[in-house]
Amino acid sequence: MLAAMHYFRDLPDSTLVYCTHEYSMANLAFAAAVEPNNTHILNCIDKCRTLRQENKETLPSTIEQEKRVNPYMRTDQPDVIAAAIDYDPQASGSETQVFAALREWKNNF
Repeated sequence: MLAAMHYFRDLPDSTLVYCTHEYSMANLAFAAAVEPNNTHILNCIDKCRTLRQENKETLPSTIEQEKRVNPYMRTDQPDVIAAAIDYDPQASGSETQVFAALREWKNNF
């Protein structure tokens, strides 16, 4: 899964991301728990909340946005690493362990 995130992260920023379900708000809530001070996440939450209140879809996203808000695409960022280690101290060894800690955290979120 981490290799897939690296593949997606390397796509052009303008690449559209179409998810199959409307999970944006739930995914952003998790992202905000991982990075509560990430202004891109907070702004995206506001935008998506407004869209949902207007009964509009929040999708598609872009690779550019995902690189700013998706913790699975940010496993090399210091704040994400620190949050993963706070959740699971074993996550300190590698990016793969950070990713695994995030997945487990999301499973229990």
